[in-house]
Amino acid sequence: MTPYRSKQPVGRDGFAHLLRAEFTKFRTVRAWMIALSATAVVFVLLAFLSVSFSRTNQPPVPNGPGGEAVSDSYMFVHQALVSNGTLTARVTSLSGTYTLPSPTSGNGFSQSSKSQQSPQLQPGMAPWAKAGIILEPITNQGTAYAAAIVTGSHGVRMQYNYTHDRPGLAGAVGPSSPRWLRLTRVGDVITTYDSVDGVHWTEIGSASLGSLPHTVQIGLFATSPLYYPPGASGPVGTPSVATAHFDRVSTRGDLPYRSWTGDAITDVNSVPSASTWQQPSADSFTIKGSGDIAPLVGGEGVATHWSGASIVNGTIVALLIVIVLAALFVTSEYRRGLIRTTLVASPRRGRVLAAKAVVAGSMAFAAGAVATAIAEVITRHVFAANGNYLFPQSGAALARVIIGTGLFLGLAAALVVALGTMARRSAGAVVAGLVLLVLPGILGSAGSEPWLMRYSPTAAFAIQATLPRFDQVTNAYTPANGYFPISPWAGLAVLAAYTAVAMGAATWLLRRRDV
Repeated sequence: MTPYRSKQPVGRDGFAHLLRAEFTKFRTVRAWMIALSATAVVFVLLAFLSVSFSRTNQPPVPNGPGGEAVSDSYMFVHQALVSNGTLTARVTSLSGTYTLPSPTSGNGFSQSSKSQQSPQLQPGMAPWAKAGIILEPITNQGTAYAAAIVTGSHGVRMQYNYTHDRPGLAGAVGPSSPRWLRLTRVGDVITTYDSVDGVHWTEIGSASLGSLPHTVQIGLFATSPLYYPPGASGPVGTPSVATAHFDRVSTRGDLPYRSWTGDAITDVNSVPSASTWQQPSADSFTIKGSGDIAPLVGGEGVATHWSGASIVNGTIVALLIVIVLAALFVTSEYRRGLIRTTLVASPRRGRVLAAKAVVAGSMAFAAGAVATAIAEVITRHVFAANGNYLFPQSGAALARVIIGTGLFLGLAAALVVALGTMARRSAGAVVAGLVLLVLPGILGSAGSEPWLMRYSPTAAFAIQATLPRFDQVTNAYTPANGYFPISPWAGLAVLAAYTAVAMGAATWLLRRRDV
């Protein structure tokens, strides 16, 4: 006769049971639950304190035709054009200077230099220093425009309405390699051309500016954005000045005044009193300008418009607490000898480690996601109430930051659980967690080792990036300004890869050791 066998499993070693057991261990230690709650509270409080003193007296940020924030500062020598017409000019040189960085100001000016009419300038040209010919309906900041320009390092370009850019002739401009530029208006359509000899012309591109008034302004301009000296430390650039020489300037069309007027359009990124112009002859000009005509990005000398910086600050402090909690969660059993009881009750050691990692990770995820959601609402409200401009943030980007920050802390907790299993000592696990998850971020954001923010676990901070990025602006993209050298989800994937490798190594060691 076949003996009776119970249908109930022998030993409750299912993964769901392990999760319940590990969760019970976590929640029954009151100090851990208090620390987890403190993680969320400290996260929100620090984020609030980061923006509570962010009041600024800076003027409003201009908006472009599409509603985007723009930088619009330059020296403009112009005259009125009625209906259709053409402007042609030859650019024979473009040079640049920049202000020396000051230890007392983030934008390159000391208090004394702000009061000077001519601050001390050093030779150096920004890659996107630009000069050329431009058409715009009015001279207000943020107005629509189309321009043919020469640049410091990007050749000839056609740019219009701040966010649009098309390449023309390559190479730098100089006395031996001048560049001819031409701009024509036919109704609302603006077409630009370039040439090396003024005889053979190539079209760069055309654009419809839409509903242009009958009378517009056309003329010459020069400007230069923030300059980042090669090898300089720190994320902040200094204001710079571009000097351009034009000749063979000619116009066709109905220009009722037949005389040129100069307007210096400036903002906080400009060198004070640096925008000037001279007209040595009827068809030649020397124009100096400072600022930029481009979309605005974070860290461009205007007060930091990235409320996400407060989220990063909160995440760093939360990460420190999570590292300690996750280390204690696994190493406390080694210290008290309870790990033997756990492994006797659940002989499948890999499952035990996975359950610990899931519990620690899910608890950290919940605290991080909730804290981030609350901090986002509070900080953006306070930041705007203090008179700061806020870059628009889509619902998808907001959800990515909230969920991504939770995943960041959850993966970090799982990684430290693996490190604690390997080290079996809380001190060793905490130190290893700090070295992997915090130290690379400090070094990378300081600018000394930027590759760390790409290849170390701190690449996961990129999940919090929300600021706009444009090809026409290059040097502002540093971690300290809210930009990271890796895409958001790719950064989180780097941390996930480190966690997976650490879990694999910890599982292998746990199975081989006689604990």
